[in-house]
Amino acid sequence: MQALALACRAARAYHGAMPHTDFSHVTSWVFDLDNTLYHPSARLFDQIEVRMTTYVMDALGVDRTEADRLRVHYWRTHGTTLAGLMREHGVDPAPYLTVVHDIDLTHLTADAVLAARLRALPGRRIVYTNGCGPYAERVLAARGLAGCFDAIYGVEHANFLPKPDRAAFETIFAADGLRPDVAAMFEDDTRNLAAPHAMGMRTVHVADAPAPADHIHHHTDDLSGFLARLVG
Repeated sequence: MQALALACRAARAYHGAMPHTDFSHVTSWVFDLDNTLYHPSARLFDQIEVRMTTYVMDALGVDRTEADRLRVHYWRTHGTTLAGLMREHGVDPAPYLTVVHDIDLTHLTADAVLAARLRALPGRRIVYTNGCGPYAERVLAARGLAGCFDAIYGVEHANFLPKPDRAAFETIFAADGLRPDVAAMFEDDTRNLAAPHAMGMRTVHVADAPAPADHIHHHTDDLSGFLARLVG
């Protein structure tokens, strides 16, 4: 009976029942950017994927079909397309990051309610993305979230080592002075929550559909609503 009660409590926590005690110790709040601080329906990554594929075509001299295959292969094998290009082909990351993130953001809308709920979180708030810092700043500005965060970190701040590699998280957190045992991580990609969980962070999967896993403490399909319940 005790085991059943524990399982039911864990299921309730995952699907949205959220004891404030789960986060009462948290003093640092880490947010992914893409498909986390805006809804995937904005489809920014559709634009980025087209640019990534074109970059692979030009850099490696392959056709679009092969470039698409390689892009997916690099993402699965190395964490990001950029990491694969760097490790397997020695591609310079700086031009790549500039080109693939030069996308149209005009259809993003500002969210004053989300901004207020982010600011209400007690402690330090940071953004950590596998994109680059300048791109993150543009997205945050378009969402009306500029000024909500104490720091913004891109893949360049992790020496181009991407999430989900634990060493990438360790590099960012060391630079920020963040203690994982008093921090929470919000992410749309379940792979990128495994290392934070192992480091002692509270983990929140932000996505339309839940993907239960041992390394995910909570799921939400409404980040703003989740934060509203969190701060009371």
